[in-house]
Amino acid sequence: MTQPQAKYLKDYQAPLFQITHLDLDISLAGENSVIQATSSIERVGEHQQPLKLDGEDINLKSVKINGVESAYTEKNGQLIIDTEEQTFELEIVSVVDPESNTSLEGLYMSDGAYCTQCEAEGFRRITYFLDRPDVLAIYTVRIEANKTAFPFLLSNGNLVESGDLEGGLHYVKWHDPFPKPAYLFALVAGDFDLLEDEYITRSDRAVKLQVFVDKGNLHKAHHAIASLKKSMQWDETRFNLEYDLDIYMIVAVDFFNMGAMENKGLNVFNTKYVLADKASATDDDYHGIESVVGHEYFHNWTGNRVTCRDWFQLSLKEGLTVFRDQEFSSDVGSRAVNRIHAIKVMKNQQFAEDSGPMAHPIRPESVIEMNNFYTVTVYNKGAEVIRMMHTLLGEDKFQAGMALYFNRHDGQAVTCDDFVAAMEDASQVDLGQFRLWYSQAGTPQVTATESYDDSTNSYCLTLSQETPDTPGQTDKLPQHIPFDIELIDSEGNSLVNQVLDFKQQTQNFVFENIKSRPVASLLQDFSAPVKLEFDYSIEQLLHLMRFANSEVAKWEASVSLFSQSIWQCVDNLQNGKAMHIDSRLVDGFKGVLLSESLNEALMAEILTLTSASSLIEQTESVDLDSLAIARQFAVNEIAQGCEDELLAKVRQLQSTDSADARALKNTCLSLLLKVDDSYRYIAEQQFGTADNMTDTLGALTALNSDCSSERTALMTAYESRWVETPLAMDKWFSLHATFANEGCIEQLEKLLQHEGFSMSNPNRVRSLIGVFAAANTFEFHRKDAKGYDFLTKAIIKLNKVNPQVAARIITPLIQFKKFDLERQALMRKSLESILAIDELSKDLYEKVTKALS
Repeated sequence: MTQPQAKYLKDYQAPLFQITHLDLDISLAGENSVIQATSSIERVGEHQQPLKLDGEDINLKSVKINGVESAYTEKNGQLIIDTEEQTFELEIVSVVDPESNTSLEGLYMSDGAYCTQCEAEGFRRITYFLDRPDVLAIYTVRIEANKTAFPFLLSNGNLVESGDLEGGLHYVKWHDPFPKPAYLFALVAGDFDLLEDEYITRSDRAVKLQVFVDKGNLHKAHHAIASLKKSMQWDETRFNLEYDLDIYMIVAVDFFNMGAMENKGLNVFNTKYVLADKASATDDDYHGIESVVGHEYFHNWTGNRVTCRDWFQLSLKEGLTVFRDQEFSSDVGSRAVNRIHAIKVMKNQQFAEDSGPMAHPIRPESVIEMNNFYTVTVYNKGAEVIRMMHTLLGEDKFQAGMALYFNRHDGQAVTCDDFVAAMEDASQVDLGQFRLWYSQAGTPQVTATESYDDSTNSYCLTLSQETPDTPGQTDKLPQHIPFDIELIDSEGNSLVNQVLDFKQQTQNFVFENIKSRPVASLLQDFSAPVKLEFDYSIEQLLHLMRFANSEVAKWEASVSLFSQSIWQCVDNLQNGKAMHIDSRLVDGFKGVLLSESLNEALMAEILTLTSASSLIEQTESVDLDSLAIARQFAVNEIAQGCEDELLAKVRQLQSTDSADARALKNTCLSLLLKVDDSYRYIAEQQFGTADNMTDTLGALTALNSDCSSERTALMTAYESRWVETPLAMDKWFSLHATFANEGCIEQLEKLLQHEGFSMSNPNRVRSLIGVFAAANTFEFHRKDAKGYDFLTKAIIKLNKVNPQVAARIITPLIQFKKFDLERQALMRKSLESILAIDELSKDLYEKVTKALS
C-alpha cells in the first residue's frame, strides 16, 4: 500500500478561495441519491492557482461555472478546476450511495433513516467542497424524498419552505443564517416519533425544541428534553450566552460513531445519550444523557459561533466545551463526585495515552488521520488546561476573558492562541509560560518533599517537576502548574488552604507560624493534570480521609491507601513473602461505611476500589500476574474485614429510592459477594424485585465474577426480557465482556454470532469487543494470547466495515510497553498482522505504525 502522509500544523496555509454561500438541492433516492451543490466562490488575493475541492466516493455528473460546463480533473481525492474568475458560481451535480456507506461518515443510512456525520472530514463524501473548518458559508438546503417513508426532512437553521410534489414526494427548505464550516452541516430524513417543547430565552424569545426518536420510544425522550432546557438556562446564567435560532432539534440514531454531534440547530445523537426510562436505563445513563445533551448544546457558542481554524486546534472547541459540561454537571449535581469522575478518566485513560505511542499535545503538531485525534488528550486534558486557567484567573476574570473572546471572534475560525490571548488581555495575567500546556506532550511528574523546623515553626514544601520524553519531543521545559494544597494540624484544623504558583523545575514554598508538623493535602481536587510522587504514611492518609476539607482529597487519600497496599503485596509476592494487609487500612474503609458526615455517592466512590488499569498507570512496568493475585487478595481482605458493615449498609439502603443510595448499595453488594458465596441470594432477590435498571445491573455485576448457576440463570432471564431493546442488550454484552473468568473469550467468540450482534453497529462493537479489551485487563492480557487474537481478528474485520471504530478499540493493544517482554512480543505480533492486511485504513495505519516504531 502507498504509505499515508502526515499533515503538519507548521504547514498551515489560509485557503486560496472562500465559499460564502452554498445552496444544496438533495434528492434522496437510495443508491441514486442526487446532490446538486451551488457555491458562491471568491478568489482570495492575487494568484492564478486552480480551485481544488475535496471529495471521496463521489460519482460526479457535471461541473458548471456561471452556468457553463467547465473542464475539470479528478485526482487523488480532489476535483481540480482551472478558472481565471475572481468571483463565480460553481454548480456540481453528483450521485452518492448512502446505503453502502458503512463508514458512517458523510451521508449514510441508520436503520432505515438517512443521516449525516461530517466532522471531521465527512462532508467530502457528500459533494466536492473546500472541506476545511476555516471556510465558513451560509447554507440553504432543499431536500426532497418519498413522503410516506421519510415524513421528516431535517437540516440546519430555520425551516423556510415546505410542500408536496408529484409521485408521492415532498420537499423542505432550510436556511441557516450563521456562516458555518462544512463539518457542521447536517441532514436527517426518516419516520420518527416526535417530542416537542418550548424554551423562553432571557430576552423573551420562544425557541421550539424537538427530539426525534425511533417509533415506540417517545416515552424515553423526556429526560433528554428536560436536560436541554436545563442546559439552556444554565448557559444563560453562568456564561451569559443565549440560543440564537428559532428551533433546536435532537435526533437519536442507532448507528453513530460518536456520542453525539453539535451540528448547528440539528444535533445528531447516538441513542445511548437520548433514550432513558427507569426500567431500561441506569442512574449513570441518566447522568450521561444530561451531560452529553449539555455538551452539544454548549457547542452552539464554543465550537459553532466561534470555530477552529484547522483541526490541529480541535481542543479550542472540545477542551473548552468539556470544561463547560463538567461545570454544568457540577453546578446541577455533586461537584465532588463529578470531579472524581473526571479525574478517573485522566488517570486511567489519558495518562496511558500520554505514555504510549500516540502521545500528543492538546494541540497536535501532526496528523495522518484526523479521526485519531478525537482523544482523551484533546478533550479531557484540554478541559483540564481550561480548568487550570480558570483556577489561575478566578471566575470573574475568566468570564471577562470569555466575553472578550466572543466579542472578538464571533463568526470566525480561530486558534488556541486566540483564546489564550483573550484570557490574557481581559485579566492582565501573564500566561506566557502557561502556553506550554498546548504544545508539550506528556504528563509532568511532580515530586514533593517536606521538612518541618520546630525551632522556627516553619514548614517547607519542595516541589520538583519533570516531563518525560514523548515521541518527537525531548528536553521539556518546566510548566506553569497551579498546585492546590491544604495543611491540616493533628486535631484536624485547616492551617493553610491555597493554590501555589509552581513554575520552576524545583521550587521551595515556606509557611511560617505552623505550630506543629502538619499533614499536607497535595494537588487538591487534581488542580493540574500531573503525576504526584509523595511518600505518604498510612497515618497521614487516614488523617486526610478523616479531616481534609476537600471531599475529592478524601477520595484521593483512599486511592493512595489502597494502592500502597497493593504494591506492598506485589513486592511480597515477588520476594517469596506472604501477602498482608495492614489492619489500619481495613479500619479506614470501615470508618467510611460508619461515617455520618460523608454522603452516599462519595462513600460509593471511595469503596469502588482502584481498578487494575488505574494501578498499571501508577508504575513504569508491571508484573501483571502478581498484580492480579495481589489486587484480588486485597479486595477480599477489605471485604471480609468490613463484612458486618457492608451487610448492614446493603440492608439499610434496600428500600431507599435515590441514585446516591443505589450507588452505595450496589458497591457494597459487589464487595459483600467477595466475602462468601452465601450472599448470592441477596443479589438474586434484588434482581427479582428491582423496578429500575440500576439495581438490575447492580445485582448482575455483583454476580459477574464466577461461573455460578445463579449468574447463568439471571443472565438468561435478562436476555429474555430485553432482547428487543438495543441499549439494554448493550449492557448484557458488556457484562459478558467484563466476565473476569476462564472461558470468557470462548463465550465472547460465541456472542459474535448472537442475533443481536453486528459488526456494523458501533454501539454493539464497543459494548462487547471494546469493553473486553479496555476493562477486562487480566483476561485480555492472558499469556496464551487469546485476548490479543480475539481483538486482532475483530479489528481486521472492522477495517473494511468501519475503520474509525476499529482504530478506537485498538488502543489497549498499542499500549504494550508497560508489560513483560513476553506479552510485548505477543502484542507486537498482533500489530504486525494488522499492518500486513490489504487496504489498511489510514486510521489503523497511523496507530499501528506509531506503536511498532
